[in-house]
Amino acid sequence: MGSSIKIRAHEIDSQVTVKSVISHPMETGDRKIRKTGRRIPPHYIREIIVSRNRRIVMEAFWGKSISRNPYLSFQIPGRRGDTITISWLDNRGNSDTATTRVR
Repeated sequence: MGSSIKIRAHEIDSQVTVKSVISHPMETGDRKIRKTGRRIPPHYIREIIVSRNRRIVMEAFWGKSISRNPYLSFQIPGRRGDTITISWLDNRGNSDTATTRVR
């Protein structure tokens, strides 16, 4: 199985723009299955960690209000060839990590 994280990172004038999409259901735990009336259990990303060249540059703590397959975009100082790594951890203990080089 491939990574749940897709990343692109481009440098312009010493600013790196990072764009990513994370494939994740992001269930709130508030929805019900129509036929049975049973609640769909919560399943959402709790923590995002972004590193540049193995140094943490951003850490975010999310809750259940983030949409399915979240899109994340931000800018950080950097240059071509730097390594960007994005990792997530969800409320069920699942996690994933993806890395790319800045173009």
